[in-house]
Amino acid sequence: MMLSRSRMSNMPSDVAHATPKYYVLKTEVLRLMAGLQPGTLIPTERALAEKYGTSRTTVRQAISELVAEGKLGRIQGHGTFVAPPKVTHVRQLTSFSDDARTQGMRPDSTLVALNVVGSDAEIAARLGLDQGEPVTRLERIRLIEGEPLAHEVAWLPGKLPRFKSNLAKAGSLYAVLADVYGVHIADVEDTVETALAGPADVRLLGIEMGAPLLVVHRLARDAAGAPVEWTRSAFRGDRFRFVSRVKAGS
Repeated sequence: MMLSRSRMSNMPSDVAHATPKYYVLKTEVLRLMAGLQPGTLIPTERALAEKYGTSRTTVRQAISELVAEGKLGRIQGHGTFVAPPKVTHVRQLTSFSDDARTQGMRPDSTLVALNVVGSDAEIAARLGLDQGEPVTRLERIRLIEGEPLAHEVAWLPGKLPRFKSNLAKAGSLYAVLADVYGVHIADVEDTVETALAGPADVRLLGIEMGAPLLVVHRLARDAAGAPVEWTRSAFRGDRFRFVSRVKAGS
């Protein structure tokens, strides 16, 4: 299915002059995508440029914004396609795995590193430890339906015996902490900020340099108020949206 040049030419002249060319094209591509299924390929940059009599630079800018917004996906050598809907991640006392299963999706993790290290000044301060005290460092790639969507590093106080095998069996960090180690999380504090993908993110998540990320720092405490987890999670901005639910009086 190809876009029609007539649509752009039908735009009122005053609007056309005031609106950047790439944005006009972006709007037309969005209109086209409304009736297409996820995974459907759109025309190539060259085809779009020829169809609309514009430069490939203009087309590339329009497509790049749609990719950054998560409306289009792009795989080198395969083309650009309509992206699937974003994964909704509800910020509450649940894990990544729990949220995915609630939406009928299959979560998974790839272990990058698991070791016990001496806490540096920042981690010690976050977890209420003296600098140099041991912490368990867990680094994983989080996947949904086999697609890498987040890079996560968690620091936990002390050394947890047989943690690797217990985590593999439980499949969820919060489940293994509660069921095996008796650590029950009572409240969490999440801080969300934006960032741009660097070389490590490109390598681990298979995204482009400079792609948008949503970075979440989570501090979790037990019922006594003691810190039990400090985690940095970098989520792909093109594939995630966060929802926060708050009840009156809470």
